[in-house]
Amino acid sequence: MKDLCHSSCRRAGIGVEMDIKLVRADIDDAKEIHAMQVEAFQELLEKYQDYDTSPASEGVDKVEWRLRQDVTCFYFICVGNQKVGAVRVIDPKEHGKNKRISPIFIMPEFRNRGIAQEAMRLCEERHGRENWELDTILQEPGNCHLYEKMGYRQTGRTEAINERLTLVFYEK
Repeated sequence: MKDLCHSSCRRAGIGVEMDIKLVRADIDDAKEIHAMQVEAFQELLEKYQDYDTSPASEGVDKVEWRLRQDVTCFYFICVGNQKVGAVRVIDPKEHGKNKRISPIFIMPEFRNRGIAQEAMRLCEERHGRENWELDTILQEPGNCHLYEKMGYRQTGRTEAINERLTLVFYEK
């Protein structure tokens, strides 16, 4: 049976209730996660042309490799019974070592509904609220806003990938 973590949330001002849950993925889910990941990141790949670093450029073998790691938990993000995205948590389960979110994605038709925010809360409930890190595209203010709203702070470290894209690093 797959691990499950869920929450019902009501979007402020909208009155729409969503049953958001994390469902643990396993190696048999690699192709499905890969297909979703490619679709979710395709627009950013076209925009930034970061062919060496974009999740949209990765092969299914990279997803399989991640799913086999002892420190990785990959979850489908579900609204009701519909898979709307995924999140990978790297959790070394060692005191003082940061957990990492890499990647998290929501399918285009489900974005801007608070789903990623709630999925991150569920990850923190399951893996602990402290010692988290992640990185995102500096040129994507919506991503930066989401993480800052979730309590993440920029570390001051950045990494230029190409003339269009710079990664910015966060900790919580």
